[in-house]
Amino acid sequence: MTVTGIIAEYNPLHKGHEYQLKEARRLTGADYIVVVMSGCFTQRGTPAVLDKYDRARMALSCGADLVLELPTRFACASAEYFASGAVSVLNRLGCVDYLCFGSECGDAQALRAAAALLSRAEKSPEYQHSLREAQKGGLSFPAARIRALENSWRTFSESFSEADASLFSLPNNILGIEYCRALDFLKSPIHPITIRRRGNYHDTELKEAHEGTASIKASSTPDSLFSSASAIRTALQNAHGSDTDAPGLEESLFLSLPDASRRLLFERSDGRGVVTEEDFSSLLRYRLLQLTEEEISGENGIRTVSSAALTAFADVTPSLADKIVRHLYSFTGWDDFCLRLRSRDLPYVRANRSLCHILLNLKQDALDESKAEGFPVYLRMLGFSERALPLLTAIKKEAASPLLSRLTAAREQLSPTLLPLLEEEIRASHIYHTVVSGKYGTPFLHEYQRQILCPPFNS
Repeated sequence: MTVTGIIAEYNPLHKGHEYQLKEARRLTGADYIVVVMSGCFTQRGTPAVLDKYDRARMALSCGADLVLELPTRFACASAEYFASGAVSVLNRLGCVDYLCFGSECGDAQALRAAAALLSRAEKSPEYQHSLREAQKGGLSFPAARIRALENSWRTFSESFSEADASLFSLPNNILGIEYCRALDFLKSPIHPITIRRRGNYHDTELKEAHEGTASIKASSTPDSLFSSASAIRTALQNAHGSDTDAPGLEESLFLSLPDASRRLLFERSDGRGVVTEEDFSSLLRYRLLQLTEEEISGENGIRTVSSAALTAFADVTPSLADKIVRHLYSFTGWDDFCLRLRSRDLPYVRANRSLCHILLNLKQDALDESKAEGFPVYLRMLGFSERALPLLTAIKKEAASPLLSRLTAAREQLSPTLLPLLEEEIRASHIYHTVVSGKYGTPFLHEYQRQILCPPFNS
């Protein structure tokens, strides 16, 4: 059998994603498509609009055969850790032939060359010195990395062009490079395949989508017609606002989404709806207050604010921790707080991700330990299709880790190294559903009571 992997968030799954699923199967001749998908929180450091089982249902309805969970430790991390954790899941299955992903350049060989270039560069003292100096000068990490590569390219490369620089500056290219680096690091036999992505990843306006765009032939490059996930999330927030022409907006949204996504977003019978980072603002503020208040000795029992505890969390530098403390009592909401924290050397997304790590108790030393150990991961099913039974049989025979189907059996099946990753995932899911339950007045969904999605899929 031929098996192709896709790494995704599906936040939410739109027609561009549906097209990728179809193209991945066509380009690789795949008998089965395996999706490794983020849980309830995403790489941007924000909660997903719908929970992971809803988004897994979307994927299975649009052509995926198996959806596996990407542990929260990696799902909310920077590109290197996100890519390495997800590739490790696919690699440990023991039967995946291809990894298919989108990129702005559409050239897998160029991305593999860039990955090799970066890996060589990181071993160069000249590169490391240039990187530190660029960051000290106020550049963000991506910009500082490009500057360092430009300044030190003679050490490890014949040339470094504007085209090379674009590979390290555009978001899907960056992830593609990290996928290739992860494959090399793990010495994986999985072969990378990329589909060229057009349009802006950060677009906040809906495209003029048309019914049936997902069936357009590859030669007509339909990806330029697809609304981005960012635009759809913005529209979803506006559609729930009181001052927006929701009927017209919902019509535009309908044309950007496959049927399964439309049903789960607009035709639910369980009373639940979308959530945003703003819904988590109170929890975040309480968490920050809890971590930064430190009682000092003295007659008055005075409490002072300290940033020391914050630096243990992933991506939180001492300077960012100090900035969080300085602005803490001006906190009015998640988005506003990120705007207060961001600067030239600290992009909004990095601030977002850092706050997410604090909320979910994700520590930097845990990420470092995962990297040192070669990114060990558990294999947990969220759902599978009716035709996937031969695939599941192959995985159970070939996989380097047990395929989890019941959380109650996890402690017997997982090693002490992997149990903390699962515990992080359970905690993150419970935080997520605490907010969902409070916002919509619906029953709390306990992670141990969730059922794997299997056919038939009734929305």
